[in-house]
Amino acid sequence: MPYVNIKITDEQVTAEQKRALIEGATQLLVDVLNKNPATTVVVIDEVNTDNWGVGGQVVTRIREEARNGK
Repeated sequence: MPYVNIKITDEQVTAEQKRALIEGATQLLVDVLNKNPATTVVVIDEVNTDNWGVGGQVVTRIREEARNGK
């Protein structure tokens, strides 16, 4: 039983986008590894941007700087 864990920041991801991620990840395992989609588990974890860092900076701050043109 394949298990896929997708982690994304919690920035207005729609239910439709999440559905597409789940369907796409499942189909990828079917296509590449011939896995049974009925037993493929996909979990999406939404992480607050205060808890996500890139390049030594918190994503919340990166987003704020981008909005302010810095």
